Amino acid sequence: MDLRVAAYAVVIDDDQRILLAHWNEGRRSAWTMPGGGLEPGEDPETAARREVREETGYKVEIDELLGIHSRVIPPSRRLTPGVTEPLHTLRIVYRASVTGGRLRNEKNGTTDRAEWFPLAEVPALQRVKLVDIALGMAQPKTN
Repeated sequence: MDLRVAAYAVVIDDDQRILLAHWNEGRRSAWTMPGGGLEPGEDPETAARREVREETGYKVEIDELLGIHSRVIPPSRRLTPGVTEPLHTLRIVYRASVTGGRLRNEKNGTTDRAEWFPLAEVPALQRVKLVDIALGMAQPKTN
């Protein structure tokens, strides 16, 4: 079984807008959380900050760990042709705040643009499931 560990950031501004990156790989595309895979030996918070910077142009500060989502993807659902092993994904999700930089699009990456969206518009977007999972983690907990 293959393993992929990745870190993502939920960035929501004072106007209740969320920062998303447009994932574009092969013939598939959808809005996703800014973030991505850890490099060997990389700390997950460092990876989340690096990935947000690469995909959106913003520098961010990690505010808190929201949760970890685990999923096993069967070989038939993987994007890589000819793969025979399942993929276990561990997605570490943080809340983060913009501390600098400016919005720009990634060049030569797995995302091709980044945008702010009002939270109320997210349900209408073509998005990956991770967006809903991360937003669920970011909701205030009620007892």
